[in-house]
Formats: sequence, structure tokens, C-alpha cells
Amino acid sequence: MNIVRVKQTQQKEDAFHVRQVVFVEEQRVPLELEIDEFDDSAIHFVGYEGEKPVAASRLRFVHGFGKLERICVKTEYRGHSFGKQIIAAMEEVIRDYGFEKAKLNAQTHAEAFYESLGYQTISGQFMDAGIPHVTMVKEL
Repeated sequence: MNIVRVKQTQQKEDAFHVRQVVFVEEQRVPLELEIDEFDDSAIHFVGYEGEKPVAASRLRFVHGFGKLERICVKTEYRGHSFGKQIIAAMEEVIRDYGFEKAKLNAQTHAEAFYESLGYQTISGQFMDAGIPHVTMVKEL
């Protein structure tokens, strides 16, 4: 997979397309919750298999953390380490900006995946868009 830090309109549209497929269509998150006021200022990433956008995420800097958000991979491309690759790309940018800590709100079904990448759970379970989540952090 080729991971691109979004710089062009088409790349951002590709990232939003992946997010819509995964979060809105697959997980039934309302579009008005998925696309929010932070999208204009966030750093976006999109992963391509050939010409096809298959993974996406966004990064913001909040309270001393690089905050990983909206991490998703289309169903048919899961199980190929694409999630791991896009997270590694995000962590590299966090370091490039001089931050040493990463944070994310993980859907509970993905908690073990993030633990395998060095993230530790620091919260109890909470609901976001009707889906159970936990907050996780990692020292980079």
C-alpha cells in the first residue's frame, strides 16, 4: 500500500470516500458525525492499492498529543497490515512535529490490535456514535 499525506483535493476526496464506506455505510455512523469541524484543520492520510483508495485516517495535535483519528481500512483489504502501516505513517509525522506521545479513541473490538502496536488503555469504556470505545496512549 502506498500511503499519502493528503495535499491535493482528489486525495482528500479519496480519504473521505474510504471513511464514508467504512464508518457511514458499514458501521452506520451518521454522516454529520463522521465529517466534522476538525476535518478542515486536520492532517489527512490516504492509502492506495494501485489507484484504489483503501485506507484513510486523520491526525490532529491536542493537549500535547498527536491524536490519531478516523483510522479505517475497507473490508476487503483488512488483514494485510494496512492499518498498521497507516498508523506508523501517522506516528512518524507526530515525531516530525516534535511530539512524543500519541493518543486515540479505539473501538473496543480493535483494542487488542492497538495494544499489539504498543498502545495502552487509559480509560473505561464509553460510547461514541453508538459504538463502544476506550482511550489509548503510546510513548513514541
